[in-house]
Amino acid sequence: MKRAAIVGASGYTGRELLTLLARHPGLRAEVVMTARPGAEPEPPADPDEPAIAPFDAGRLAEVDGVFLCTPHGAASEVARAALARGARVVDLSADFRLRDPAAYARAYGSAHPAPDLLAQAVYGLTEHARAALGGARLVANPGCYPTSILLPLLPLLAAGLVDAAAPIVADSKSGVSGAGKTPSERTHFGSVHENCLAYGVGVHRHLPEIHQAAGTDRIVFTPHLLPAFRGILTTLYLQPAAGVTAEAMRGCLQERYAGEPFVHVRARGLPELRHVRHRNRCDLAVAASGPLVVVVAALDNLRKGAASQALQNMNLLLGLPETDGLT
Repeated sequence: MKRAAIVGASGYTGRELLTLLARHPGLRAEVVMTARPGAEPEPPADPDEPAIAPFDAGRLAEVDGVFLCTPHGAASEVARAALARGARVVDLSADFRLRDPAAYARAYGSAHPAPDLLAQAVYGLTEHARAALGGARLVANPGCYPTSILLPLLPLLAAGLVDAAAPIVADSKSGVSGAGKTPSERTHFGSVHENCLAYGVGVHRHLPEIHQAAGTDRIVFTPHLLPAFRGILTTLYLQPAAGVTAEAMRGCLQERYAGEPFVHVRARGLPELRHVRHRNRCDLAVAASGPLVVVVAALDNLRKGAASQALQNMNLLLGLPETDGLT
């Protein structure tokens, strides 16, 4: 039995990981902490869950793997402490997603707290990073919006099926849990209920991550806030390369993800949030729309967009079956 630590266990993704590890056959939550030293222990939210202890870096030596569910900026030094104690680290914050510390400073408004660690971080979009994950010690878990965009887009770009000069429009809609546990006026029930809005147009922090992973800045990304708690629905509007059809794009995705346990390409119909909630699954579909091809992706932002993708990555880091705890 492998042992894991969850740092930041009181947030949404930390709670999701507690739920997932409770049924994992080969990995247990040995250490469950906040990210705050000296904090009062937090009683469990559920009688079957452990109490959440204050942060103690010394306890990171007790585990094989560490999940960092902390805000950006707070994860780097915890990652450094865990790596020094021999643990593998999956960071669910943004601290290691961008390879360029200057890009991080522009996106997050402060200097990168550990630029010396960036070179060893593997960007953990699991289905596209498997070869690098086996020998990795530090994994940057992708953002939820980027996961929903990159899974359908990367194979199409790699195959040259998208017009190389046209913009790529990514229209994404997320449940309110994507904003995290800390309340704000925007995420207050009275602001979200029976409402939907675009935000962060052209300036969202996930945009440089999307551009970096896709290898192009032609992607126009517009996120929206849904009156729902969990789930992301992304619609990509693509100008196909000359002679390319929607059927060719669907075939490309079906071939790329054939045999993948957690990415499903629909032969008919379109993805819906209700089909992916509480699952480590991304549903994809392709449809022709006039001169464009529309690709729709749906996933649970707290699962495939965060906690369960992190567990998928940790399984590979620790030499466990990739699907353990996720099926």
